[in-house]
Amino acid sequence: MRPPFSRLGTPLSPTAVKVMLLGSGELGKEVAIELQRLGCEVIAVDRYANAPAMQVAHRSHVISMTDAAALRAVVDAERPHLIVPEIEAIATDELVRIEAEGLAIVIPTARAAQLTMNREGIRRLAAEELGLPTSAYAFASTEAELAAGAATVGFPCFVKPVMSSSGKGQSYVEGPGGVAEAWRYALEGGRVEQPRVIVEGRVDFDFEITQLTVRSLRNGQVVTSFCEPIGHRQVKGDYVESWQPQAMSPAALKASRDIARAVTDALGGQGIFGVELFVKADDVWFSEVSPRPHDTGLVTVATQYQSEFAIHARAILGLPVDVSLREPGASAVIYGGLEAKGVAFEGVAEALAVAGADLRLFGKPESFKRRRMGVALARGADVDEARARAMAAAANVRPVAG
Repeated sequence: MRPPFSRLGTPLSPTAVKVMLLGSGELGKEVAIELQRLGCEVIAVDRYANAPAMQVAHRSHVISMTDAAALRAVVDAERPHLIVPEIEAIATDELVRIEAEGLAIVIPTARAAQLTMNREGIRRLAAEELGLPTSAYAFASTEAELAAGAATVGFPCFVKPVMSSSGKGQSYVEGPGGVAEAWRYALEGGRVEQPRVIVEGRVDFDFEITQLTVRSLRNGQVVTSFCEPIGHRQVKGDYVESWQPQAMSPAALKASRDIARAVTDALGGQGIFGVELFVKADDVWFSEVSPRPHDTGLVTVATQYQSEFAIHARAILGLPVDVSLREPGASAVIYGGLEAKGVAFEGVAEALAVAGADLRLFGKPESFKRRRMGVALARGADVDEARARAMAAAANVRPVAG
């Protein structure tokens, strides 16, 4: 079967549409729930046991997803119709082979997963092939190359591993004296054996947005649609709050969507993409793209008729989607704050007593001080009210040792 699926069957039966998640974190958990609402059979895969999506899937497997043989073995055993990557650290060369052999459809495509798992691949596609505006950049495989690249793009600059997520290994470097520490930190946060980093010049921007961009089927043809832009605030490369809609000029909104369309057209396939952009007045620069729901898009659970997770589930199945905004809203991250397994959460009642507030506690089996363990969501008459409510709700939730 291929999307659009002419029928959706019954889980755990021969008629089931089987979807395998590669990566089973909090975003995958929400996708799994939406797929189950549509009667799909969900198999969750991750590198550790009891990951969030595993807790709501029909079955789960623990493997090293960068191990091509292990990845092939679990696909051969399960024979899913769709494979949905949720993270970057996957043996994407094997995904390309699996797709080429017709064993499963990779969402959005195996090539998209391969390009976007590596900041070098997607930056070269955007800047060098598509000619999109980006920050100045250089790549480096040694500390000496990093020092030279930083001098070329200029200080201050940002150093990031070409393969990492959620801000891991990212540094803000103000001058030559910070290069050695940035190199060391990038090696700790990267996800490859061979060191490789990107050094980016700083863009003078007013704000950052995520432009959620959807490729779905309508009358058998792929169409592109856009959610309202999401504003967000980051600390050390990791988002701490987001809100929707982000106010911006008509010219900047058009430029953002033109860039998002160009990138997602080049990647192809179906599903939702999180396109990150810098905005200053009417000017827009491309930053990154994730071919899956985006962490800043958790806010859509509160703001849209269909969340980014519901949209993704529908789009990958070839079903109609609705990207319209219901009301303004915001999200605020709840961090672990401690190193412990099986943490508990206090202050939940107080958080939910905040007007318009809701919570998503992810169920991660182990807490770290800067690990995202949940998110507070809030609606409001406008974005400012929603942000204040979300931050107030998040402040009430206290992870404690179990």
